[in-house]
Amino acid sequence: MTATNLMARRDHLLGAGAPIFYERPVNIVRGEGVWLYDDSGRRYLDMYNNVPCVGHCHPHVVEAMHNQAQTLNVHSRYLNETVLDYAERLANLHADNLTSVVFTCTGTEANEVALEIARAVTGGRGFICSDSAYHGNSAEVSKFTRVSQQTDGEKAKEIRAFPFPQRYRSIQEGVSDAELAELYLVEVERAIDGLRTDGIPLAGMLVCSIFANEGLPSIPCEFMPRASEIVRGAGGLVIADEVQAGFCRTGDWWGYQTTGYVPDIVTMGKPMGNGMPVAGAAATSALVDEFRRKKRYFNTFAASPLQAAAGMAVIDVVENEDLASSVEQVGKYLRAELSKFQTSCEHLADVRGHGLFIGMEWVQDRESKRPDADGAGTVVNLLRERGFLIGSAGPLGNILKIRPPLVFAKEHADLFLTAFEECIGQVEYA
Repeated sequence: MTATNLMARRDHLLGAGAPIFYERPVNIVRGEGVWLYDDSGRRYLDMYNNVPCVGHCHPHVVEAMHNQAQTLNVHSRYLNETVLDYAERLANLHADNLTSVVFTCTGTEANEVALEIARAVTGGRGFICSDSAYHGNSAEVSKFTRVSQQTDGEKAKEIRAFPFPQRYRSIQEGVSDAELAELYLVEVERAIDGLRTDGIPLAGMLVCSIFANEGLPSIPCEFMPRASEIVRGAGGLVIADEVQAGFCRTGDWWGYQTTGYVPDIVTMGKPMGNGMPVAGAAATSALVDEFRRKKRYFNTFAASPLQAAAGMAVIDVVENEDLASSVEQVGKYLRAELSKFQTSCEHLADVRGHGLFIGMEWVQDRESKRPDADGAGTVVNLLRERGFLIGSAGPLGNILKIRPPLVFAKEHADLFLTAFEECIGQVEYA
């Protein structure tokens, strides 16, 4: 079936306008490691998908899921040691205060559970977040999505946003890093004060530890630990959304380690099961016990033996293949090599990120810093034609987003660097 026919069928069955990548969509039929294959047998280097974090169809994960699926899979209202072993192992990877886990199936659900934990414990209703965040699709969690772009009628009265911290398009130029941190912290306090003025008690702050959907900005040092202190001082809890930042994506196990703070609640998702829907929220036992006491939460497909088997296998691979070290080394190399292209490419204004999560700021010109979302899209599609799959993202749509499976190696980086140089040369001299 041709791509045109497939698209027509997709529009009919899934609804016209269902999101899809690339001007010429790719019909993917198979995956292995960092590679994806289309229906013609052509292979593509996957530099976008963090769901199969230890590689597409990793044999150890596949075997673990197969063995468990042919043994037992039930909901969570039975005793099951596999589930408890997984919860314990997962908690042990976190900061010492995070000892209990509420399992879900998606990051959206995990974030919703985290919000409810914070509200149950603090008695508050209000939250603060970044003005350009994304944390999920449910009616409650979507209230946090890009608040700065919402109309007054769309904004939820219990949600207040602060400008996300960044050095590239900072709220004031020509100040030191410490001064810039203070300016952004004042905005955090202003968001809390807005809730207080309207008589809405603070429940907490929800942020991605590395501000992934904000375009992976380089943030002022000490912002996250200081912001956390401010929130706790106002009676709230700090929720770290690790759905994208976690599981060694940054070279550390958790993004909160990379940005230097310890949250009260952590949410996890996407990479936990390497494609099997596994997610959850971790917190202290006291917080989770209070949530359980006040809320009757149950999820039919969460905390299942099959989820636990997949999750255990992912941790096995990360540890046995020393992926944290590889991510740090390969990511550092790739960022350094990409930065060299800034000399010859006016559009490539900033290269930043952590580990194997890289954002590149694509602009019309360096002096004005005018974002060029169309140009970023052009680069993405030129790379797709050469067999390399990346994306574009960020609040202005102009960030080239690189986020490959963690098994991505230097040899793969070199292949991409050659293709990227060809593509930006084509754009620069078009």
